[in-house]
Amino acid sequence: MPEIDAAVLVLPPSLSKPPQPAVVVRARGLSKRYGALEAVREVDFTIEAGECFGFLGVNGAGKTTIMKMIYCRIARSAGELRVLGLDAASHAQEIKQRIGVVAQENALDPELTALENLLLYASFFGITGAAAKRKAAQLLESLSLTGKEQSRLQELSGGMKRRLVIARALVNDPEMLVLDEPTTGLDPQARLLVWEKLSRFRESGLTLLLTTHYMEEAARLCNRIAVIDEGKILAEGSPLELIDRFAGQDVLEVIGGDEELPDERTVAALVRRRERHGGVHYLYNSDNRVLLHRLAELGFEPKRHVARAATLEDVFLNMTGRELVE
Repeated sequence: MPEIDAAVLVLPPSLSKPPQPAVVVRARGLSKRYGALEAVREVDFTIEAGECFGFLGVNGAGKTTIMKMIYCRIARSAGELRVLGLDAASHAQEIKQRIGVVAQENALDPELTALENLLLYASFFGITGAAAKRKAAQLLESLSLTGKEQSRLQELSGGMKRRLVIARALVNDPEMLVLDEPTTGLDPQARLLVWEKLSRFRESGLTLLLTTHYMEEAARLCNRIAVIDEGKILAEGSPLELIDRFAGQDVLEVIGGDEELPDERTVAALVRRRERHGGVHYLYNSDNRVLLHRLAELGFEPKRHVARAATLEDVFLNMTGRELVE
């Protein structure tokens, strides 16, 4: 049986839950140090009820460390952290009782069936007997796992296991669902199905907190995103706000390192940002059609180019750099 965090074994939930505050998570100057390593550096953010808030960053940026502090797996080193209106340091058990967590590792019991995994986890929250079976059946159906009740883990695909972990995190009717890289390692079809389910939870009013390094995942699911790198929040806003602020509406990729573009001053009114990496020039602008027309007027018609809309990937690479850092 996988190891269960002892702090999860809480008393049965009360019959009436406290009202959910408008701000579900508030962090001010939140920091986490491991010896000389400062994994999270004085970050400030708030998560509002009913939204999907995402942390976007590469592996090692500090995303998982922030998540673990929020769901009370580790203690903060400095700063303020309140979850559901409660201090995370002094009310860890109550917070754990009121949220659901989908960690990076599935941590399912391979000796149990899908149904038994849910029933076991429900028992940690005082949900047993017929009530637990009803809840498990509802969750299996909502996560498209009907018919897999008696299947053991080796009989489930990677996507099914991940959906089972999400179902497990919902057994206590959480006020917030915390998801740490929920679709890493899944094939495209399984990822799309998980996105569909999470979108429905968000639309139903459940607060979601998500970490990911998939730009499309963040764009599809998140109302607001914090871009994090080396333990610091570099920017925060909706996907469209971040794209407009740090990239522009369009990107013209001119391929061919030997080709010279017109002088920057001649297109300065149209190009918001200009970069060159390897054999590709990146021209960030508001309308590729207008820019291409202006380049043609100047006698420059690129033989190979890609005209596309700007994405969160452009935002992230512009903010954190295109070089691989390990």
